[in-house]
Formats: sequence, C-alpha cells, structure tokens
Amino acid sequence: MNEQSVIYDVSPDDTGMRIDSFITKMTNGLSRSYIQKLIMDGAVFLDGKPIKASCRLTAGQRISLLLPEPEELSVEPENIPLDILYEDKDIIVVNKPKDMVVHPAAGHTNGTLVNALLYHCRGNLSGINGVLRPGIVHRIDKDTTGVLVVCKTDAAHQGIAEQLKVHSITRKYNALVMGTLREQQGKVDAPVGRHPIDRKKMAVNYQNGKNAVTHYTVIETFPCGCSHIECTLETGRTHQIRVHMASIGHPLLGDMVYGTGKNPFHLEGQALHARVLGFLHPTTGKYMEFEAPLPDYFTELIDRLRKIGGTIN
Repeated sequence: MNEQSVIYDVSPDDTGMRIDSFITKMTNGLSRSYIQKLIMDGAVFLDGKPIKASCRLTAGQRISLLLPEPEELSVEPENIPLDILYEDKDIIVVNKPKDMVVHPAAGHTNGTLVNALLYHCRGNLSGINGVLRPGIVHRIDKDTTGVLVVCKTDAAHQGIAEQLKVHSITRKYNALVMGTLREQQGKVDAPVGRHPIDRKKMAVNYQNGKNAVTHYTVIETFPCGCSHIECTLETGRTHQIRVHMASIGHPLLGDMVYGTGKNPFHLEGQALHARVLGFLHPTTGKYMEFEAPLPDYFTELIDRLRKIGGTIN
C-alpha cells in the first residue's frame, strides 16, 4: 500500500496535549478513532519513535504520520450544477446552495457537494480526509448557503488547514435573528463544545468547550422585533454562530435546533449565509477574497420583515 508522509512540529501552545487530539486537530477532519488506529498500527512517530495515543506533547517535538493512500472512491460523481466563484489547479471556490449537504454521510449518500465536485473535477480532489470527504477542508451546514473553498491537492489542503488552525482566514456571515440587539456592535466570547446532555447538539461549554469568538454588527433592525446582522468569525467551531447568538438571546430565524421552537416564516433551516471568505492561496501566497451575494430566500425574507407591523416574538 502506498503511503503519504506528513510532518507536524509541536508549538508551545500545544504542550501537554495528547498526540491523538493534536493530530485530529491538525488534520482538520480525520476522526480521533482513525488517528488512534494509525497509532496502533505503528504509522505515527514522535521524534522518530512509535508512541501511544495517550502520549503528551512537548514544544519542539516533531510528529511524522504515514497516511495510507485514499481507497478507491465509493462515492459516485453526479452531474449537479455548481456555482463556481473561482477555480485553478489547486483549489475551487463554490457558492453552496441551500439544502445541499457538503459530503456524504448516513442518510445523505448522493446529491451532495462532493458528488458534484467529483464529476466536475474528474476525481482530482485532495485525499487527506478519506473517501467520503475528498477535497473538503471546512464545511457549512446543509441549510447554510455561501462560500466554501475545496482543495484539489493534498498540498493545498494542508495549506488551507493550517490557516484554519491559526484562525487567519476571513469569514463573514449574514444572519437574521430574533430580537433587537442593544448594541450596534458586540462580541460573544464563549467556548463551544458538545452539549453535556444532548450529544447531537453543540453548546456554550465552559468545562469542555474550545475557545470560540464571534463578532457581530447590526445591519438593520426591523419593527417586528428581528434583526439583520453580520457575524465575523475569529474562530470556526461547529455551529458557532448559531450557538453564540442563541446564548445571548438572539437565535437565528428558522433554527429549530438552537432556537425557541417557533418558526413563524416556515423556513427550512436557519437564515444564515457565508457571504465572504478570504485566505492566502496555498501555492502563490497571494491573499484572495470571495463574496457570494445573498440568496433569493434571504432577500425575500428581509423584504417581508420590513413590511410586518407587529412583533413576532
């Protein structure tokens, strides 16, 4: 079996971290159980020596990881139209539509962005995240629309993943939320992790969560008691904006997971759009920024909110 060698250097910030957790974070998508299996199989070395998954790291150490070449893809290419904002030999930037899952998973084996990308790119996608997530270095939810970068090569994948790790990527979202915010600008600084009871949900979790910071600016306040805001991510945790805004009493319209349980506009999922994505090109090093216009459902909802006289809260 062919293998790919990947090397990581341990920084002072990672001192004391378990090696399996560190590699999971660095690969940005490979599961911890998969990493543990690689360690058990003798495919992970610390300063040239095999180790255990529970090993704690020290700054200056070097980790080498032998990743098996991806298996032959079992996900079928599908001729699904893509809204392509940019493409070259290393990356492709797309505007993901609403109700499209990014990669296959239980219950969603076709019709995903990956199925469409496999067809468009003729299978030329990075293999770091395995057979079900080729090219995928970051994700947005099924009902969230907007900009997503996908990597065609492993080198590009590692370059984007490193920027995600150090939070240097520009990410701006537009959201419609319940309530009127007291301040025009604000910041939510609260760790996000698994909900302590409902493991399918995320939550503000001060005990086991990871650092998470969301900056928000009010774009427009509607008489009905809703607001249009822009959120800039300083970090990128799962469901971060949804969890953070709900935690301060302003859940996203249509969010039936973190909201109030009310859906007066009968939305299919949260009103959230990834409008701007900016990063350094992994090959040229040039800063690139892409913007996806607000989708029709979003602008139509804004028009409706402007015309409603009474409050909906």
